Amino acid sequence: MATGGWTSGSHPTDLALPGAVGTPTGRRGGLGPFTTFVEYRRPDGLVARWESRRRRKGGARPGAGTWWAPGVRGWWIGALFAVGSTLFALGAVPGYAGAVGTRADSMTFFVGSLFFTGAAFLQFRESVDAGSDGPVRGWRSVFTNRPSQIDWWAGAVQLVGTLYFNVSTGVAVSDNLSAEAARHHVWRPDAVGSVCFLVASSLAWFEVCHGWAAWAPSDISWWITALNLTGSIAFGASAVAAYVVPATGQIRNVELSNLGTFVGALCFLAGAVLLLPERTESAGSP
Repeated sequence: MATGGWTSGSHPTDLALPGAVGTPTGRRGGLGPFTTFVEYRRPDGLVARWESRRRRKGGARPGAGTWWAPGVRGWWIGALFAVGSTLFALGAVPGYAGAVGTRADSMTFFVGSLFFTGAAFLQFRESVDAGSDGPVRGWRSVFTNRPSQIDWWAGAVQLVGTLYFNVSTGVAVSDNLSAEAARHHVWRPDAVGSVCFLVASSLAWFEVCHGWAAWAPSDISWWITALNLTGSIAFGASAVAAYVVPATGQIRNVELSNLGTFVGALCFLAGAVLLLPERTESAGSP
């Protein structure tokens, strides 16, 4: 089985890979209106398979290393997500807030959220550039719609989620917030951001599984999306536990909130690190 890719939205006989032409076999898959893989028969008789994530993530330049490739966008996506995840995990470590102070702890989360936003923006751009019209330059890319691509929806929703985390963690840096202000301007954006991450991670999972679920432990992309989905669930649990009770002004369960954030951040960190070998593995596929 050979693998190949063509510009998303184009006819399967018009492949983006030089010399890769063929006719569709009729076998394709995905979820709902989204197509995530198509198989086609090449002139030499081999059956090739196009997968949306593999084509999008195969962005390594010739000679670019797996762990150090600052000239490649995919490397920055993984690196920025890794730094942001590390800061979120650090901020949730028991005793860290007591050692550095509440304000510094809140600042750790805020800076981490900025790294998340940077990575999410690059990932969104990656999905835009994988569209049928090719790369889109400048700020016009932010307003480019690719509604037929599941990865575009995942990237857009995740980017919105990171912006909500920016608001939540940024406001939390302020001292002496009232219970009402904390509930509306810290907890609520955090909850919305967590929902966005869960939706985005689910879409990425569906893209890799080509449906609701699959068992593919030998596939690095499967592990990345599984880790991110688990991390999003943990972030969601953290948001539920962090609800500010109006009657008391206290967080419902501080320990569970910190645990959810810590576990979620570690999952995202592992997924971010795996993005680096996934990039070179996808680029090296025949």
